Amino acid sequence: MIRILVGNGKGGVGKSTIATTLAAALAARGRRTALADADRQRSSLAWLAARPAGHPAIRALDWSKRLDQVPPEIERLVVDAPANLDGDEIEDLLDMADKVVVPMQPSLFDQGGTERFLGKLARQKSVRKGRKEVVLLLNRLRPRTRAAARLEAYVRGLELPVVARIADRAVFEELASGGLSIFDVAGARHEAARAEWVDLVERLDTPR
Repeated sequence: MIRILVGNGKGGVGKSTIATTLAAALAARGRRTALADADRQRSSLAWLAARPAGHPAIRALDWSKRLDQVPPEIERLVVDAPANLDGDEIEDLLDMADKVVVPMQPSLFDQGGTERFLGKLARQKSVRKGRKEVVLLLNRLRPRTRAAARLEAYVRGLELPVVARIADRAVFEELASGGLSIFDVAGARHEAARAEWVDLVERLDTPR
């Protein structure tokens, strides 16, 4: 099993959208996938509840109160972490995870919150010793804007790889309301959006 944690200390960075999209992408690859929602808002569980039949199955795990066992048949686990991770909560989730995806978006406030979160991660022994792979995802980007340029300049100073740059698109919210993602719909309309995720999905789906 590969266990993927999607987390940031700052709320509102698109964490649940990223977690649900990754789960759908992995399920579309034929992986037996589970999506664990550790956030008390339970947004990922609401997405799964709305998911229609006929699409690749994703197992729902409610971790909003405590971490629980993962069914043994699961091959890929995506965890939607709670905001403001701290202390023992970070330790428990990191102990469980193989890979950590940290979403960021072009906001000075979000950058500050992310920097504090990355500092917390860096102090964890499993991260310091390289046992956990940590990657960045730049979310809700608007090309050729000053905010996007500032974010790009900021992440160049971090010693972490940027594996995906996701444009600000209305399609994510439109599909999410019906329990779907860009990996659940066919056609050329969403090809550009899917292409932005390819490198990240491939990296997360590959054992270290």
